Amino acid sequence: MTDSIELLKNAKVGFIGAGNMAASILGGLIQSGLPAECIYVSNPSAGKLDALKAKYPTLNITHDNAEVANHVDYLLLAVKPQKMSLACDDFKDMDLSTKCAISVAAGVTCETLTNLLGDDTPVVRSMPNTPSLIGYGATGLFANDKVSQKQKEATSAIFEAVGKSIWVDDENLMDVVTAVSGSGPAHYFLYMESVVQGGMELGLPEETARELAAQTALGAAAMVQQNGDMEIGQLRRNVTSPGGTTAAALDTLNDNDLPEIVKKALQASVKRGKELAEIANQ
Repeated sequence: MTDSIELLKNAKVGFIGAGNMAASILGGLIQSGLPAECIYVSNPSAGKLDALKAKYPTLNITHDNAEVANHVDYLLLAVKPQKMSLACDDFKDMDLSTKCAISVAAGVTCETLTNLLGDDTPVVRSMPNTPSLIGYGATGLFANDKVSQKQKEATSAIFEAVGKSIWVDDENLMDVVTAVSGSGPAHYFLYMESVVQGGMELGLPEETARELAAQTALGAAAMVQQNGDMEIGQLRRNVTSPGGTTAAALDTLNDNDLPEIVKKALQASVKRGKELAEIANQ
């Protein structure tokens, strides 16, 4: 059992919903050392549950959301925003004040969740991203004032089973988290697509351009993570010789206002996130 999963020792974790994100998180927990028999999963249809049971024979599966909630200490609500109200309806007669409800649904506010689950319910909003599916996730987290320090640490452990987790202290910042990391993989995919296409047009075979682009992105990200005390701008300057090929490329990107384009893209994402949140919380 990893050090972070030790925080969940003797705890039980439940999932409402058995989609890709739920399956990835529970798989990460099991791989990190949490016994499958400590995990409960509910889902309306049998197919996804049967597939999980075949992979993890001691996993507890059911079609009853309330049964999951009854057994667990941490309850992950891994349903689509428009289905949150229906899923939470199964808990309307339950006291969830001793549990921690963790929403994986984008845009659903803590206020909406406590209205659905009870005012005394400890609630965490999470925003994992798709690299969580392969263990490289980045998850933003926000807790209401009912969540204890122990519950926060355990929640961190849950998401660190599939990557990294970072807390924000202002719920409004969850829209920015969505823009930076939730939607972020698509931004990098677009840039890599452009690099691959450009490399092909200059003569590289597609497979070669793809491998070079992917490995370069991976290496650049690793250098940022492994040099946490150094500004990213300094890392950029370290590989940019005056008058060289890198400088020529960066001059072109800056001349075409790449930083401003990125800023506008993030602003558009935040704006749309707030609009979708209003719809989700009606």
